[in-house]
Amino acid sequence: MIKALKGVTNLGQWVSWNPITGQMDVRQGGTWIIEDDLLVEYRSQNYKDLNFLDAGGRLLTPGLIDPHTHPAFASTREIEFELRSQGKSYQEIAASGGGIRNSVRQLREITELDLSALIRNRLNQMLAHGTTTVECKSGYGLSTESELKSLRAIRSASLQSEIQTFSTFLGAHEVPDEYRQDRETYINLLINEMIPLVSELKLADFCDVFCEEGVFSAGETEKILESAKSNGLKLRFHADEFVSSGGAELAAKMGALSADHLMAITDKGIQALAASDTVATLLPGTTFFLGSKSWAPARKMIDAGVTVALATDFNPGSNMSLSMPFIMTLAVIYLKLTPLEALQAATVGAAKSLGIAETRGCLASGFQADLVVWDADNYRQLPYFYGINQVSTVIVQGKHII
Repeated sequence: MIKALKGVTNLGQWVSWNPITGQMDVRQGGTWIIEDDLLVEYRSQNYKDLNFLDAGGRLLTPGLIDPHTHPAFASTREIEFELRSQGKSYQEIAASGGGIRNSVRQLREITELDLSALIRNRLNQMLAHGTTTVECKSGYGLSTESELKSLRAIRSASLQSEIQTFSTFLGAHEVPDEYRQDRETYINLLINEMIPLVSELKLADFCDVFCEEGVFSAGETEKILESAKSNGLKLRFHADEFVSSGGAELAAKMGALSADHLMAITDKGIQALAASDTVATLLPGTTFFLGSKSWAPARKMIDAGVTVALATDFNPGSNMSLSMPFIMTLAVIYLKLTPLEALQAATVGAAKSLGIAETRGCLASGFQADLVVWDADNYRQLPYFYGINQVSTVIVQGKHII
């Protein structure tokens, strides 16, 4: 039952970015007071009022934020998962008609109502794992009709879930089969028809492009995203995932909020991000699920002064995990983040990548009351345990949801 709360009391450890000191705080005990949907004050005493949630001495964190997902797909691709286990690469499967193009064929057949129901179920699973805000991409339609259908389905699904969503138009996820020999016509369709329509209908907050060798070049990406910018959409990038294509540098140059993947980023790309406000959103679940050994150089980025975020990249081809805590586990093991850095990247870093760091991702007065109480004693246990769900309670905008 959804219930508005006055606060969360009897806290154990609580952990959050402190916007005043610019560091992560690790504190103990007390109560956070909530008014309407905002955190208004921390108090050291506990309360017995039934309108306060009793945390029972458990860990409290901000709600996790997942800034890179692809939930608008019609069908899973477990056959490709099996093929990879037998030695086929992601690129080989894609070249033979699988991958994104496989999902495109399936999405074009599904009804908008059925797609919305699938997305809603996925959003609710994310919420159950402690994610309170999520970015949702289109990108499996690759036609005007199917991309608009995907974005409408995301919007209708979000209205039926308590999770908070931001939408991204990703019509430049791949070149569809019917334009394989005429990619310039498809790029013009993106620029002159799809992007203006998405903007006019207010179906997306962001525009993204898969800037990668064999998909869209840096030059094509810039052309598409200039159109997005002129139509009022904020910019995101799939960049330098398999090979370095200059995506990170272009993202920084164009003022993108986020450059994502970055397993193949160069030192020049790291320097470009460090000199900009563009966040490096890292997706270790993709490297893990594809059985690759190419991990994004997170420590080098952090040491250079780049803001790092974490995301699941939930999608049917290269990562079928909805769990941000599992992504934090991978970040600690393979990206060499500390548990505190991983939590920071999954909250305030992820908020910055969506342009919402002034309102979400922190336990601080004036921030939205998106909170998770965990069946854990301390923040180090979040990535330490894996393969289980440690969520005890989820609060979104001051309301007890789970």
